Amino acid sequence: MTPLAVFSQINLKVLDEDGNAVGQAKVTYNNQEYQTDNKGFIKIPLGTEVTSLSVEKEDFKSFTKQIPLTPKTQNLNVLFIPVTKVNEIKEVVFQKKIKPKSNDLSSVEISPREAQIVASLSGGVEGLIKTLPQFNSNTELSSQYMVRGGNYDENLIYINDIEIYRPFLIRNSLQEGMSIINPDMVGSLNVSAGGFEARYGDKMSSVLNIYYRQPRELELSGEASLIGGRLTLGGTTKDKKLSALISGRYRNTNLVLNTLNEDTDFNPQYMDFQSYINYDFNDKLKLSFLGYFSKNDYEMIPKQKEVEFGSLFQPIRLTVGYNGKEDDQYKNMMGTLSLNYKPTKQWNLGVDAFAYQNREREYYSIASGYMLQAFNPETGDPEATYDAGGQIDHARNDLKVRTMGAQARARFSPNVNTDFEVGVKVEKEKLQDNTNEWQLVDSLGYSTPRDFVLPGNLDASALKLKYHMAGVNDIDATRLSAYAQYSQKFNWGDNKVFVNAGVRVQNWSFNKETLVSPRAQFAIKPNWDMDMLFKLTGGVYYQAPFYKEIKDLNGDFNPNIKAQRSYQIILSNDYEFRIGTAKDSKPFKLTTEAYYKKFDNLIPYYLDNVRIRYSGKNNAEGYAYGLDTRLFGEFVPGVDSWISASYARVYENIENKGYIPRPTDQRFRFSLFYQDYMPKFPSMRVNLTLTYASGLPSGTPVTFDSNGQPDYTAAYTFQKTLPAYKRVDIGLSKVFIDQKDNKVTGGFWGNFRELTLGVQIFNAFNINNTVANQWVNDVNSTAYYPVPVRLTGRFFNVKLEFKL
Repeated sequence: MTPLAVFSQINLKVLDEDGNAVGQAKVTYNNQEYQTDNKGFIKIPLGTEVTSLSVEKEDFKSFTKQIPLTPKTQNLNVLFIPVTKVNEIKEVVFQKKIKPKSNDLSSVEISPREAQIVASLSGGVEGLIKTLPQFNSNTELSSQYMVRGGNYDENLIYINDIEIYRPFLIRNSLQEGMSIINPDMVGSLNVSAGGFEARYGDKMSSVLNIYYRQPRELELSGEASLIGGRLTLGGTTKDKKLSALISGRYRNTNLVLNTLNEDTDFNPQYMDFQSYINYDFNDKLKLSFLGYFSKNDYEMIPKQKEVEFGSLFQPIRLTVGYNGKEDDQYKNMMGTLSLNYKPTKQWNLGVDAFAYQNREREYYSIASGYMLQAFNPETGDPEATYDAGGQIDHARNDLKVRTMGAQARARFSPNVNTDFEVGVKVEKEKLQDNTNEWQLVDSLGYSTPRDFVLPGNLDASALKLKYHMAGVNDIDATRLSAYAQYSQKFNWGDNKVFVNAGVRVQNWSFNKETLVSPRAQFAIKPNWDMDMLFKLTGGVYYQAPFYKEIKDLNGDFNPNIKAQRSYQIILSNDYEFRIGTAKDSKPFKLTTEAYYKKFDNLIPYYLDNVRIRYSGKNNAEGYAYGLDTRLFGEFVPGVDSWISASYARVYENIENKGYIPRPTDQRFRFSLFYQDYMPKFPSMRVNLTLTYASGLPSGTPVTFDSNGQPDYTAAYTFQKTLPAYKRVDIGLSKVFIDQKDNKVTGGFWGNFRELTLGVQIFNAFNINNTVANQWVNDVNSTAYYPVPVRLTGRFFNVKLEFKL
């Protein structure tokens, strides 16, 4: 992960022939004079015209060079040699890899290579993102995350400027499979935890922006492990006009799920295929295609489960027997055709046509019977039986989502420090939803399906379900959106200033609501000895309703639901410094952010595992605040690591009953991503991710009214917090072949560019984390007992990676 450059500047370093810094050297550029510091370094604002830069000092040969206008950040190293030894000055220019232009001050850049190597069950990109201070997740099996008190539905994902949808019906992290993001295809990625610019869509929490890479030569790479594999083929024509990148992945987490310590037959199979094809007609006109297909099959046949919980003095055992199965399928398809035209250096025009289809099926019929007992912790013998009961869970849910549309974008840059951007998008959305889901619970003192009668007597009363949701919905809707924004970099005295301001407008024909979202960003870099940057970002952000928000608790689509609204303000500081001696110093960056959010038109919800079920009413308001900090740098020379910590709270007020924590109230979180290698054996490498997060208040039992509808105000009388989430994942690898110190020429192994064998240790300390609670109560006291739903245990994965 590297700091994001936001200003146009020249980073000039002057050294003598022995590598020592040359201080007090005179630098002339753009009709202004500067002087290098004692470290031979100086930062100079990049001019708006091609101008000569000269460096002079007594007893050294002077240096002159024409400075181009691109790239915006130029690193210029000048080697000063005494005039008695040489007549020509040597000069080296290091330029950053060209990436899609972004003016977003709120975003953080992530290294694609680190996203590939991180040890993560949920996916490389998201697994690495979860180590940032603003992001939280209490399950390793899901690639979804919560950001600053928001839920899983409040995050945007873009691939090549096209918004991506996740599956909608997934209610259990075991079902999720693979993330849509293929780390092997990623060329660059940035993530923002709030306060993002106007060109991004209408969500309240975060945006993940990804661009896939273009191969420049023939390549074949792959991976094989105990839980799946991938194969990626890339290539280009001799004239470099046509390039293609194609990748397929397969994953089966059966071995990982067997660490759940329950007698269940799992057969989860996930596969996907992605392609990214580019054709350059010339330097001005380019055409590209992005295609995606995925198929997730999840089959589960539960047999028996035994969970021990309670306290040291009152241990309790829950024994559950099952009959039935669950069989789910999720299919996603997407195709995008993009045309980019750059008639001049100032203009950049783009048009995208896209189509997306999501087909989901969630079928299960599972009957279970349970017994709740206290037992002797020394002998394991039962001492008392509190309750015995059973339940039936049934669902036949089908969903088809089709979205197609087009968008046009234009950027005008009259000079290197100014940008005007506009965009417009039209989407046609068709949703077909068939829902039939119910639960029957039979347990005295807990939930009785009929009124109690004496044994032997006929009970003619109606059977009562704990809840029943049924609906048939078929809607066609059109969504229109547009944005405009202006970005400017300039000098304010000796200080550098950046301003980005814009507005976004959206209208959805289904609920006939128009959203207007103004957003702004401001940054100033004072001319101090300390390298510091101050940023202030914010605006009005909406959660535009879609399938989940518009579906009420009867199973019908509610056309009166409005967008949830968030007013955000974020104040942040970046401090860059170096630690160590002048010759061996290491770069570091400390980022601190404080934020406040004010919500209205909120839709209350409850969180069950990773499923979010909304109440269907805009009858709440709330607020969130917090402090995030991250120390990033080379703790070990040559590789990046970071430490993150955050404190965050989020509250809601439902129907003016008072403020209580929302189900995503994060509180304290600490995380670490660390990379290392053996100095004498640099081919031996290790990466480690560590997470500690306070428990979420989503352990509250959901009560139901007489109509079988959840009572969202029950949290006011009952609060329960899940245990803290603690996890350590370790990746160990041995590099046999690379293009640096371990290069092999000739023979069979000479065909390999890279060959690495690794061992991943997931949940290294075998901590039994809890993702949710299953609630039961005893027949005597009617007290509720939270039975923890455990996550995966320790698992060793062996992985082989190669590249030809």
